[in-house]
Amino acid sequence: MKLQLLSDLHLETEIFDPEPAPGAEALVLAGDIDSRWAGYERFAGWPVPVVVIAGNHEFDGRDFDGALAGLRELCARLGFLFLESEEHLFTAACGLRVRVLGSTRWSDFDAFGPAGRERAERAAAYYLRLMATTRRGQPFDASAVRAEALRCRGWLEDALARPPQGRWDKTLVITHFAPSLRSADPRYGRQPGTASFCNADDELIPRADLWLHGHLHCRHDYSVDRAGQRPARVVCHARGLAAKGEAEGHQPQFTVEL
Repeated sequence: MKLQLLSDLHLETEIFDPEPAPGAEALVLAGDIDSRWAGYERFAGWPVPVVVIAGNHEFDGRDFDGALAGLRELCARLGFLFLESEEHLFTAACGLRVRVLGSTRWSDFDAFGPAGRERAERAAAYYLRLMATTRRGQPFDASAVRAEALRCRGWLEDALARPPQGRWDKTLVITHFAPSLRSADPRYGRQPGTASFCNADDELIPRADLWLHGHLHCRHDYSVDRAGQRPARVVCHARGLAAKGEAEGHQPQFTVEL
């Protein structure tokens, strides 16, 4: 099954005209498409199913729960499949049955272990102030983000532990946040702020066949060995900001095979 992958388009400020990739059977929007949400309209009438995972910037300046409900409603109106800690079964043209597990999978700030959590949360405070998201009338701060992240993690771990029992052939995981420090942006290295972008879900990766993510404004494609099976693959093909040179090398019609 061939999937077109787009993320971190930031259409609230960037200029980008999406085009369908030849041969793709689905389009994955892995978050941070447009903080205003208007850019989602550009994908209306797309020739193949569109799968949407919310990025952190989809919540900018909004109430968290209101934004989640509003984005789900927008996707339903546009005919997209919105997933937040939910699964969906696709059947590819070749007959391959693909289980898709989708979640934003927020930062739990444990990328460097519990000992590094306090520094990671302090580093995140700047980004969270810029987001200006609230939840139940309170700032969506590092402790609130971590609580949501742990909920996402618990759901994903439980879902990946379930045996296929003949219902699916392959498992695809889509998150906005990265599942491993292997996805860290090489421009910045591994510093406390990196835990706002990468989680330590390395032990979960081998339970999936393919893991797609965004959030890091760079590209990654690496494998994780699995005993007796083909390696699991982790792919990020984020576009990022042209003014920072991050869009250089981005392929608008990039596809990945499952």
